[in-house]
Amino acid sequence: MPELLGSIQPTALISAPIPAAQYLRMSTDHQKYSTQNQADAIAEYASRRGYAVVRTYADGGRSGLLFKNRAALKELIAHVRSGQADYDTILVYDVSRWGRFQDVDESAYYEFICREAGIQVLYCAEQFENDGSLASAILKTIKRAMAAEYSRELSNKVFIGQCRIAKLGFWRGAAAGFGLRRHLIDEHGRTRTQLEFGERKFLQADRVVLRPGPPHEIEIVRRVFKDFVKERKSATAIARELNAADIRTVRGNAWTPGRVSDLLFNERYIGNIVYNRKSFKLKQQYVRNPPEMWIRCEKAFEPIIPPKLFEKAQKLRAKRRRRCRRILPDRQALDEVAALLEKKGRLSLDIIRQSREVPSATTLIKRFGSIVAAYDLVGFKLEDRYRRSEARTRISHVIAAETRKLAVRLNELNLQVDISDKLQIVFNGGLIVSVCVARPVAHLPGKHRWQLRWGKRGARTAPSNLTLVIKMDETNSEIARYYVLPVRAAELARLSDKKLRVHTRIFADEYKCSDLETVAAAIARRAVADGPW
Repeated sequence: MPELLGSIQPTALISAPIPAAQYLRMSTDHQKYSTQNQADAIAEYASRRGYAVVRTYADGGRSGLLFKNRAALKELIAHVRSGQADYDTILVYDVSRWGRFQDVDESAYYEFICREAGIQVLYCAEQFENDGSLASAILKTIKRAMAAEYSRELSNKVFIGQCRIAKLGFWRGAAAGFGLRRHLIDEHGRTRTQLEFGERKFLQADRVVLRPGPPHEIEIVRRVFKDFVKERKSATAIARELNAADIRTVRGNAWTPGRVSDLLFNERYIGNIVYNRKSFKLKQQYVRNPPEMWIRCEKAFEPIIPPKLFEKAQKLRAKRRRRCRRILPDRQALDEVAALLEKKGRLSLDIIRQSREVPSATTLIKRFGSIVAAYDLVGFKLEDRYRRSEARTRISHVIAAETRKLAVRLNELNLQVDISDKLQIVFNGGLIVSVCVARPVAHLPGKHRWQLRWGKRGARTAPSNLTLVIKMDETNSEIARYYVLPVRAAELARLSDKKLRVHTRIFADEYKCSDLETVAAAIARRAVADGPW
């Protein structure tokens, strides 16, 4: 027996280290909060307490306010909830590294999730043990409140500093805007370099100013203002012309009415810097501040638009907004449209936009469902070729509604399906059913041909195993028949062409279904079949 005891190594009597994970969150507020310093402190704590760090979660972002912006903490909580955690303890430098959540209960909630899964959270640099005692609970609550208050105080100090810098005429923003560029200057006002998109200053003492950009961009900005003020063009029309001329934004994107509006109504183009129009303090929610809270520095840099032209643009914008915001009874709105029809002899979107007497096209669409419906109510009949968009919309609605009904019936047959794409039904077994509409098109007097129409122009879907064709009646108002077509009969590779005239043999009786119940049964047979259908 003495020989046996002597053969046992001393290390075998020492218990194995406890597996632990460490959570690190970077902060530049103090040097002590660098991730390396946190890791060193946690390593020292782990060696004293008998822990072995087996996994590291590190958030590189500075802010600890929002859980959704912290990928590492989200991953940690996901592992804990799913039971994938291969550790018994989570080591954190201190309470503030766990999070500076503005609601202290949120910090406690994430710790509770870990504790409920049998995983303890320990704070290595705190003066208390996180052992669930009354003293521990009180101190943790105080520390969490202090961390949240620190963020609030820091946010207020930063905001005051930003306002002071904006008053001095320095730029406090990201992109400068089309026709403008950001320039970096040193503390003596000497230009260092021009900042490209995404670049930031690299010295605390440096400042950023705005200056006019390339001459060709300046000419485009001036052209936009003249088109809006003198030619009375809308933002939509201006965006369309810019895109047609292959003119892109600074980032290479196409112009939209919103981007044109931002250009037309931004005081940067007359040399003014306006700060604090919106607030996003503590990353809670965006707030539109009243004008008296704005910080404005006039003539901060050389303007590229004359102030009088800019003022005219603002007056025109306000006039158009008042017209759009008029609240009229439906009858009065239609009377004004009818008067415009009598005056012009016809109606169009351009005629409505240029008229100052009638409600805007957007208002008419909201009131009456579509611009075509408003035309019908005042007795103006569009030619058939202008009603195609209305037919496409109706067909798209038919596809979506019938797909939803079919999915409900298939689920009742214990077939799990996905209809995230309204053009296809995907089964959990891999079967894909495409959905399309065959609509009638006049061919000869009293005769029609049917064309296959997918619900979305230009849509490209995955190769399917079956195609459900919804055949409309000759009036294109009701569903006449359903057809469930296999690949070889429908030749799906060619059916992606919307203008393909469907041959009569496609609508053979063997593929015909009278209602959705028959369709669901046919698809269910194919879903459970072993061989080709």
